[in-house]
Amino acid sequence: MSRILILANNDVGLYQFRKELIGELLKDNEVIISLPKGKLVKPLMEAGCKFLNTPVDRRGINPVTDIKLFSKYFNMLGKVKPDLVITYTIKPNIYGGLAARLKKVPYAVNITGLGTAFEGNELLRKFVTIMYNVALKKAKVVFFENSSNRELFVNEGIVPKRRTCLLNGAGVNLEHYSFADYPADNEEFRFLFVGRVMKEKGIDELFQAMNKLSSEGYNCKLDVLGGYEEDYKDKMDEYEKAGWLTYHGYQEDVRPFIHKAHAFVLPSWHEGMANTNLECASSGRPVITTNIPGCKEAVEDGLTGFLTRVKDEKSLADAMRKMMNLTVEERSEMGKLGRERMIEHFDKKKVVEKTIKHLK
Repeated sequence: MSRILILANNDVGLYQFRKELIGELLKDNEVIISLPKGKLVKPLMEAGCKFLNTPVDRRGINPVTDIKLFSKYFNMLGKVKPDLVITYTIKPNIYGGLAARLKKVPYAVNITGLGTAFEGNELLRKFVTIMYNVALKKAKVVFFENSSNRELFVNEGIVPKRRTCLLNGAGVNLEHYSFADYPADNEEFRFLFVGRVMKEKGIDELFQAMNKLSSEGYNCKLDVLGGYEEDYKDKMDEYEKAGWLTYHGYQEDVRPFIHKAHAFVLPSWHEGMANTNLECASSGRPVITTNIPGCKEAVEDGLTGFLTRVKDEKSLADAMRKMMNLTVEERSEMGKLGRERMIEHFDKKKVVEKTIKHLK
């Protein structure tokens, strides 16, 4: 039996998207998870994981805080003595990867998206590139969720292609997100957004598009699920009073909301692989999302949903209007084709199988 240490930055992502992989690893290994304490740590411990409470500042760039995180990982490796380290998200990838490299412990890194570091100023991009270069130098394998991210890392010389593995995101659990019949109630069109409420998820463009459609007389509503990552409370209170928005906060089970929705909308600026797109398509709902790596893979434009230009509220409003103008039968058929696409390309069982194969 091997001892596997998993480093992550939050419990929600690890539980929702990796619990099936963790379940497979637990069959033959001891699994220790290191991440900030959250309520979804409990079901992971109940499944058999051991837990190390490790605070991670997900979005800050305070060097003192980051040095403390690296030091914690370095000392943790000395105490835990794992046979393999698996890391998720940028800070565990960089500081956990570097600690594993220095401790000469085999490690596997998951690039779940590039985040603001590669979208922001050139100085930050260069710094993060250097850090990744150092941290990933001895990685056993680097997993990517879309080909564009992999090409960038290979072209930047961060990691050779022979030590990479391309996955179809985290995949989608086809049984959990089973096909649901299209809503019979079509008097009021319900759009759904599931994700962190923040600018980079395209929330501003979505609100502007909804405002426009509402002013044009369309009878449409927007359900928003997810915690605040940035301060949008005043703006969302205003839109709730206007009558077209309902904010439900974070929801552990999003399926009832998916089933009531007529279409899912995610106008994100960047993604590794948007799991919410996969979950809604698997449930038989048309998807409207941006034509970017990590989003576009989930949709066949015009067949299972619509792709829009990034950071473009007009393009988004046009796609949402186009969706509403389809017949119920046409939207229902989109959802069925989307489900078929998920079965063919994004079955989580296949993703987990491929991941374990490369970890060995």
